[in-house]
Amino acid sequence: MLLMKINKEEFLRPLQSVAGIVERRHTLPILSNVLIQIGDENIAFIATDLEIQITATLSNNSDKGDAAITVSAKKLQDIVRALPENAEISFDSKDSRLQLKAGKSQFSLQTLPADDFPKLALSDELISEISLSQSLLKQLFNQVQYAMAQQDIRYYLNGLLMVLEPGVIKVVATDGHRLSLASMGAETVNQAAEAILPRKTVTELIKLLGDTEEEVKISLGKNLVTFTFGNIILISKVIEGKFPDYNKVIPSHYSNHVVLDRLTLLHAMQRASILSNEKFRGVRMVLMQDSMRVICNNTEQEEAEEELEINYASDPLDIGFNVTYLLDVLNNINTKEVDCSFGDANSSCLITVPGDDRFKYVVMPMRI
Repeated sequence: MLLMKINKEEFLRPLQSVAGIVERRHTLPILSNVLIQIGDENIAFIATDLEIQITATLSNNSDKGDAAITVSAKKLQDIVRALPENAEISFDSKDSRLQLKAGKSQFSLQTLPADDFPKLALSDELISEISLSQSLLKQLFNQVQYAMAQQDIRYYLNGLLMVLEPGVIKVVATDGHRLSLASMGAETVNQAAEAILPRKTVTELIKLLGDTEEEVKISLGKNLVTFTFGNIILISKVIEGKFPDYNKVIPSHYSNHVVLDRLTLLHAMQRASILSNEKFRGVRMVLMQDSMRVICNNTEQEEAEEELEINYASDPLDIGFNVTYLLDVLNNINTKEVDCSFGDANSSCLITVPGDDRFKYVVMPMRI
């Protein structure tokens, strides 16, 4: 049975949008497949790992409709990607096989029954909704995602807290050693709510969201959160658990401040970190009257030192940090300057943007 004839690029775009969450090896073989549903008006591509489900659609311009198959997402993507540019592909279904033909190339892929494909149930109680531009949401995620924990036993840290409040959306991430918070005005929040998004959901959204003013609608339910934008619907389960009280972690009384050029500090840290201890990655920041020294050394007794001219008139300070945590924040915010606030040598450092209280980054000190 002929399912469709379609241009390579037109078919590949939605397939690539969903294939990113597919696991190559899974205890359920069908989860390695993509579900392709051909309707009278649209062709839908659906992939899931039982925690996240992504649907991407394209218009069905043929007279074919009412068919559904599942086929290996990775194999199908690799085959279509390898075909010549602007190739016209025909898809046929025969004897539990999907036949692809393009020019003189032809492939036969095993399929599994579409009825067996597990979809996330959408019967979830809606708590709150918000709409904002794709570029703003992507920017918010990028400002904090690097602070998420990886495989922490405290499972609620392996994700990102999204807080919806009247007039504002906040995102917060922490791994217990540093915390990053970013917020933005949002007029369309209809009810306060919050959810912890899994790491995989956040990374997929960053890949899929465009640098565009087109809207993304976020629908937050009790157990699921849905992101709808362009031709894509991403549904994700939320992580259950109580996220730490981030407001308690953010210091508000520090008296030692220094405003630094972000790129100057970033490049000094990058150079010094070359000779940092590979395991502990420590860096010392030594603040004196109108100067800052950035010092790294390692187990071979090698040392790197960078000196920066700064405007600083507070108490002298010698404090150590994990240099990777500082490089992460300096690489992921796009501002000319950063404001670093300190207590004493045993207190955390607060990094903000001068004149903008919507971003805060707290990093704990380390002994060096």
